[in-house]
Amino acid sequence: MTQNIDRRRLMQTGAGLGLAAATMGFPAIQARAQSRQFAGKTLRILTWSDDTGLAVLRNIAQTFEAKTGCKVIADRTGGTGDMVAKIKAGGARPQYDVMHMAGVGAVTLGAAGLLEKPDLNQLPNLKDVEARFATGADGFAIGYLLWTGGAIYNTKTFKSPPTSYEEMWDPKYAKRVFLPPATWTDALDTIVAAARIKGGSATNAEGGFQKLAALRDSVLTFGENPAQIAELFRSNSLDMGAVYPPAFFAKELRDPTSNMGATYNLKEGFFADLMYTVIPKAHPGESEVANAYINHSLDPVVQGKLAEEVLNGPLNRKAVLSAEASKSPFIIRPEQLGSNAVIHDKAVIAKVRDGWIKRYSQTLS
Repeated sequence: MTQNIDRRRLMQTGAGLGLAAATMGFPAIQARAQSRQFAGKTLRILTWSDDTGLAVLRNIAQTFEAKTGCKVIADRTGGTGDMVAKIKAGGARPQYDVMHMAGVGAVTLGAAGLLEKPDLNQLPNLKDVEARFATGADGFAIGYLLWTGGAIYNTKTFKSPPTSYEEMWDPKYAKRVFLPPATWTDALDTIVAAARIKGGSATNAEGGFQKLAALRDSVLTFGENPAQIAELFRSNSLDMGAVYPPAFFAKELRDPTSNMGATYNLKEGFFADLMYTVIPKAHPGESEVANAYINHSLDPVVQGKLAEEVLNGPLNRKAVLSAEASKSPFIIRPEQLGSNAVIHDKAVIAKVRDGWIKRYSQTLS
């Protein structure tokens, strides 16, 4: 049995486990399947090992199993870069039928000719998704949630939420600041946020690297482990960090003793990115099953539960949210995106990603 590399290094889990084993300890699905048209079939998926990946297993994969009878085998691995590497290494014999990943990875794999286009005729739930968020990567990817990142701050330090990422450069917060690790997509957002402070952008980011160099000595840690970040806030050892997703702190943001707050109301904007589902070319299972899984990921009930669990925006306009979730400032629906939302041109980011990761690491080391 091989061991998976955890995206956020939170845990390790055996690859090739059946979904029931991979999610052991979570509440069992109670509803009985109404239709088991894929009984006896198998679907192999790849997602993350953090809370967002576990939410995919609980809310999409488990319920797909219960509904269709298909056995879902879940593997969990590192960041989007690791996912891209796995597919490239597999060549003409990929291990997975479906993968959940960030947009830059979908663009990279699509451009490399390593993805199969989903059959839109088999995705009836797509009709309830705004067209600009329905597909991506030249039609090789289907969006399933809206990932958002802003600033995380200490509610004891800040009596009101910070209004600019530039607060992190204030000398009084030296050694009490955290940043995302280099391999996360959020690090690319952080480069752009720093560039925007200097009047730049994703296509004019040099000032961002210069700005980050001035922050190097103030950084206490890089947030590879969200649980550790939460504990540092609880012990009053951190004041602020960005660009970072509130999704990792759904419980803490409801707990006043956590000392944690989050905000998207920042002068330089907050960052929004579609998370995609893709089908690797020459995947081992049946395309009909893979397309059915993607369609299930857009089911209104599935979308609502996924959004509530990880504070990400549902894409289906009919997503079923609780009254509390509907009022959450952290669950941003596509129709709520305004001029303050920074949405990258994924083709641009895909081209600069490797170079930016290297420079980010060098600048802050």
